[in-house]
Amino acid sequence: MKKLFVGNLPYKTADADLRDMFSQNGEVTEAVVIMDRERGVSKGFGFVTMTNDAEADAAIEMWNGKDIEGRALTVNEARPQEARPRRDNFRR
Repeated sequence: MKKLFVGNLPYKTADADLRDMFSQNGEVTEAVVIMDRERGVSKGFGFVTMTNDAEADAAIEMWNGKDIEGRALTVNEARPQEARPRRDNFRR
């Protein structure tokens, strides 16, 4: 199983669109476009989890740099999220 980062997505891309795109390369177990919590709009990137490493590698090869609606996608293997300091919006 391999998790892919997909960056520079068109802002109107939905989870289902992302799943459909990467399903061309193999079985997708999860496809999520990351949304801005406050505004409810796409942040322009997402993650796709594929069951087969070889299929995931083929997806990287196919989609990385591909132009979608005038935006060149960035697709690579996702790195673990770095620990970020907690934001405390209530303290001033």
